[in-house]
Amino acid sequence: MSHVAHELHEEFPEHAEAIHALKAKNAHFARLTEEYHTLNRAIHRMETNVEPADDATMEDLKKKRLVLKDEIAGFLETA
Repeated sequence: MSHVAHELHEEFPEHAEAIHALKAKNAHFARLTEEYHTLNRAIHRMETNVEPADDATMEDLKKKRLVLKDEIAGFLETA
């Protein structure tokens, strides 16, 4: 499989251990990271035309990914 940009370990490399620990002890955080991962993979498939999508759909999904990333970052700031 080709490289998928925007993976959490690339977005927050300095927080790799905190991400792992939070996923293990916080169910809400674990759900957020899973949603992010699923959405990020879907966006990647669309960007590589495996599953083509129109611009409005792509923009909407990227905004949702950013909201998830911001929420994940909020958890990491307090970890």
